[in-house]
Amino acid sequence: MLNAGNSFLMPDQAFKTNIETTKENVEFTLTLDESIYIYDEQLEISIAYGKESTEITDKLVFPIPEIYHETNVHFGTLTIKVPKILIQQITNNSDAVVEFNFQGCSKAGLCYQPMTKTIEYKSEKIAVAQPAKEKKSESGTIADTLASGDVALILITFFGFGLLLALTPCVFPMIPILSSIIVSHSGGGKDMTAKRGLYLSIIYVLAMSVAYTIAGVIAGLFGANLQAALQNPIVLVIFSGVFVALAFSMFGYYELSLPSTWQTKIDKLTLKEDEESGHGVLGVAIMGFLSALIVGPCVAPPLAGALVYIGGTGDALLGGAALFVMSIGMGLPLLLVGAGAGKYMPKPGGWMDNVSKVFGVVMLGVAIWMLERIIPIGFTFILWSLLFFGSGLYLFRLGNYISKVIASLLLIIGIIFGIGVATKATNILDPLENVFGDKKTHLEFKRVHTVKELDDIISNSTKPIMLDFYADWCISCKELEHNTFSNKEVQNKLKDFILLQVDTTANSDDDKALLKRFNLFGPPGIIFWKNKKELKNITIIGYKDPKEFLNIIGKEF
Repeated sequence: MLNAGNSFLMPDQAFKTNIETTKENVEFTLTLDESIYIYDEQLEISIAYGKESTEITDKLVFPIPEIYHETNVHFGTLTIKVPKILIQQITNNSDAVVEFNFQGCSKAGLCYQPMTKTIEYKSEKIAVAQPAKEKKSESGTIADTLASGDVALILITFFGFGLLLALTPCVFPMIPILSSIIVSHSGGGKDMTAKRGLYLSIIYVLAMSVAYTIAGVIAGLFGANLQAALQNPIVLVIFSGVFVALAFSMFGYYELSLPSTWQTKIDKLTLKEDEESGHGVLGVAIMGFLSALIVGPCVAPPLAGALVYIGGTGDALLGGAALFVMSIGMGLPLLLVGAGAGKYMPKPGGWMDNVSKVFGVVMLGVAIWMLERIIPIGFTFILWSLLFFGSGLYLFRLGNYISKVIASLLLIIGIIFGIGVATKATNILDPLENVFGDKKTHLEFKRVHTVKELDDIISNSTKPIMLDFYADWCISCKELEHNTFSNKEVQNKLKDFILLQVDTTANSDDDKALLKRFNLFGPPGIIFWKNKKELKNITIIGYKDPKEFLNIIGKEF
């Protein structure tokens, strides 16, 4: 299975397929590499016609499986014949698509993503069958882009994906953090220029990109989601504490710095000493690295596609390069913010002290934003209310007209969050959701904890099923909950579904097993079943607004 370079076979090398029609059958032949096997229980054949799909696995004759590690598997070559008369009976002699689903692994321990091969069946001309375009999820299509081997196209494509992700909550929290770093390195405003602001931003973005790349390659090769592992309460509390300490430093209560002898050694070691101010950039790089792992954990289709490719092929070099370029694309707005902040930094004086205090408040906001992943929503509302109310009271003391106007706005926002506490609001972006208009209803999910529990529900259900992967620390999951799943059209569409949810907040072994079952590397991910058959082509990864969500599931329902 492994060549000299220790890379795994590409899927089309491990699984060679051929589909053809004879006078009486549609025949599917699967030839496996000698180091590959497929699971007998994962072999599924179904017929799709119109909006219906019927599984016919139990009506067909399969080769006798072998026992490998106490599991029924197939090696070598196997041929499965689907009688045309059976297709005619099921579809009432109409056009159909015959789908062959299978999943295999290597003896070396790598499991490939489930695969589907299809062929169109034309009732008017039985002897002719044309291969149908294989149905793939969005992340599967992106994995295929990587598998195309066109390096230039791949890197350009993933840079574009990064630019799109720059407009998501994956990157938004980085903006106030980077801005605060620039302020703290400004030397009271006298040392900061557009050039220096851009320089610090480049260091931050490069460190962020390295972190995303390392975490992605680890997840792809070993199935370990490093970002998810860092979303535990202890790490989040410590990192939030760091931001609180930074905030009070910017308020002027103390100055955070390493001992001078340490700082001198670090600057010499990293060769990053700045001639103008003497500040090393190691702290900036560390903050960029940790921010990527802890502050902005995201699993979007481009990231998932790259991880699927790395996991399926072992090609960490190309997959890692794609992730790095994507991260640079994500960080491009941060470079613009950094250069702009450096250029327009206020001149030294009392005004600069007020700018530092503003960013101190921003740092407190980042700390609250991180803590809301692990604390009750009501307590989150209280913290936001206190932050806005306290900031408003402070500004009122300054006495000038502009300060009082801004203070009034902050006090009103603080009061609004207080109302949110009193009315038990659940959407931090809409504290008055229970005051004005109809109270939003939320989908009721049944929690699933193990693979066996999920399989039992699927096998005993006659209704369509939706399975949602969620975590308390997942920003996009909360967007889905508050924006998409609370939408009345979406709720109406899903009213006949069995709604299941896996809470991966704890990142337990059972959580990891459920994620691995569907080749997911973290939430959010949404899987659908119809007639007990998984609909891989409408698997959803990342946030989708109500319109996008309905368009995707409308392909099958």
